[in-house]
Amino acid sequence: MHYPKTRKDSVVDTYFGHDIADPYRWLEDDLSQDTAEWVTGQNSVTFDYLGQIPFRQQIRDLVANSQNYEKYSQPFVHGDYTYFYKNDGLQNQSVLYRKKGDEEAEVFLDPNTFSQEGTTSLGEVKFSKDNRLVAYSISEGGSDWRKIFVIDTETKQQIEPEIVDAKFTAISWIGSKGFYYSSYDKPKGSELSARTDQHKLYYHELGTPQSEDKVVFGALESQKHRYVSGITTHDDRFLVITGAESTSGNRLFYVDLESQNQAVICLHDTTDGDTYLVDSQDNTILFYTNLDAPNGKVVSYHTQAQQWDVVIAEQDQPLEISKGGGSLFATYMVDVLSKIQQYTYQGELVREVALPGQGTVYGLQGRIEDKTLYYTFTNYVTPPTIFSFDVDTGDSKLYQESKAPFERMNYQSKQVFYTSKDGTKVPMIISYKKGTKLDGSAPTMLYGYGGFNISLTPMFSGNVANWLELGGIYAVANMRGGGEYGKAWHNAGTQQQKQNVFDDFIAAAEYLIEHDYTSSERLAIRGGSNGGLLVGACMTQRPELFKVALPAVGVLDMLRYHTFTSGEGWKYDFGTSEQSEAMFQYILGYSPVHNVKEGVAYPATLVTTADHDDRVVPAHSYKFIAELQDKHRGDNPVLIRIDVNAGHGAGMPLSKQIDLTTDLYAFTLFNMGIESL
Repeated sequence: MHYPKTRKDSVVDTYFGHDIADPYRWLEDDLSQDTAEWVTGQNSVTFDYLGQIPFRQQIRDLVANSQNYEKYSQPFVHGDYTYFYKNDGLQNQSVLYRKKGDEEAEVFLDPNTFSQEGTTSLGEVKFSKDNRLVAYSISEGGSDWRKIFVIDTETKQQIEPEIVDAKFTAISWIGSKGFYYSSYDKPKGSELSARTDQHKLYYHELGTPQSEDKVVFGALESQKHRYVSGITTHDDRFLVITGAESTSGNRLFYVDLESQNQAVICLHDTTDGDTYLVDSQDNTILFYTNLDAPNGKVVSYHTQAQQWDVVIAEQDQPLEISKGGGSLFATYMVDVLSKIQQYTYQGELVREVALPGQGTVYGLQGRIEDKTLYYTFTNYVTPPTIFSFDVDTGDSKLYQESKAPFERMNYQSKQVFYTSKDGTKVPMIISYKKGTKLDGSAPTMLYGYGGFNISLTPMFSGNVANWLELGGIYAVANMRGGGEYGKAWHNAGTQQQKQNVFDDFIAAAEYLIEHDYTSSERLAIRGGSNGGLLVGACMTQRPELFKVALPAVGVLDMLRYHTFTSGEGWKYDFGTSEQSEAMFQYILGYSPVHNVKEGVAYPATLVTTADHDDRVVPAHSYKFIAELQDKHRGDNPVLIRIDVNAGHGAGMPLSKQIDLTTDLYAFTLFNMGIESL
């Protein structure tokens, strides 16, 4: 392979007396012509290579055809209308429809009309309390910076100029007078990479310009937080505010909106736990919290008595909570599989909800007056199936089957438990087509994340189905750092225990090889964002173990991740290089950019990122591939594929998703020595 030459500069940073070279610092400048030309050169080499794979078009046809069916979301009711999202098949963005009674459904919001190429996506859609108005956010080119529009629900006409430059925000109405939203001051320099660290909660009153929006929380130094959110209760009685320094742990405040002075009252002045609003009744506010309860519990705060009570006590499995129809629904993860219990607001168990099988359930969310709720059941070999649920009787009925062209009876999915380096038992779910030979020859994709308290529960994906149809095995490891076994499981993969995550992933690969699912010559590893870090760390620590590595939008320069956008908010999981010498040394020991070694043969690598990623800036991927192309010695290609006018992943148009999946699968199979399908 002949790679574009990447310029090296003499940039050196000093950490606790240690000099660290950063020759590719110039690639951090996303506004420079040099960076733009480098991106063009890299893409040229990559797409020339991909274009020579003989079965690339065959894979694209498979991926596109498998997506070409009607897809529906769970319905939700506002006013006289039932709303739902639908994609006719290959539309870039799903369309929001509505229908009244038995009348024919009509288009309510079509994000495919927001931009010519479908690169503008629809974010949150929030109805005013009387359902007369809707505020909705959009993302352009995948950016985390959003615009908020307000329209009349009957006429669908925009009623005032849009709100601009909102970021990491909820939209929360108070009546139909106005709404709360969050944002940062506009950064100096590039808004795609400049640091943002003081989030503010604003109130926008309809009919007034954005310049007059009132800062409700976050302007004072004493209120400074990296992430701030404000949510009103359904009765408009309370505004609940959370303030966080990182992605785990938040302080908790509330405002009594009926009080004279509307003072901000602090309920939790600690970031040792995550606490958020569930609902309210009269003078009582219900919260989920894992403060002093690593698996989570539901508590109530009586604002008049200023008293806390436990509503649903902590159990042995991690909890997620939803509400609807006057009930609370506690979803527990039992070895990554869903179990649901229905409770009253006083914490009395009503019933265990009978589920259609083993897998993941999401939904059971609605207004207090709704007596029919909806939930979706899925697993790796069951396309999303929507059920209706009667809140009073507990009966479930099939509401809508998936139209996915996938014969689930031809596939199987099973859970195994393997042993990591330190003896910890880790679950993994392995899926494949029945009849696949388990003799070590099957192309295998091992996927992982392992961070930020995020759990990888079994979910159907058309792209995974494509991999299985191509004769591949798909394995998902539920490693430490995630939330599969509560807060303790998360903490066991953070900061100076981060190596546990990499050890868990490496042990998963060794298990697949030892049990003849695959071999090193047929094993690919894949992960995105924090999972991109996972892939980068494992391929640099054990390059001989994997044939293909696919790090996507990865956090790869661990010494500098906290200097971009809101990156410092990830310090709960990672720590920072400036925190202490011990933390600097630990991070340096696994940072992918800093652990590419001269003369080592690395796996065939296709790094993927996007030029508008303002969460994990693309410079991480740029630096990593520059190091690989400079130091790798072997026949395996090491390439980078850079999407243009796309971001971190959310809202990516379907056409780009199809192209990306095609190239990942074609690259993987081709480098495993497969010459035809």
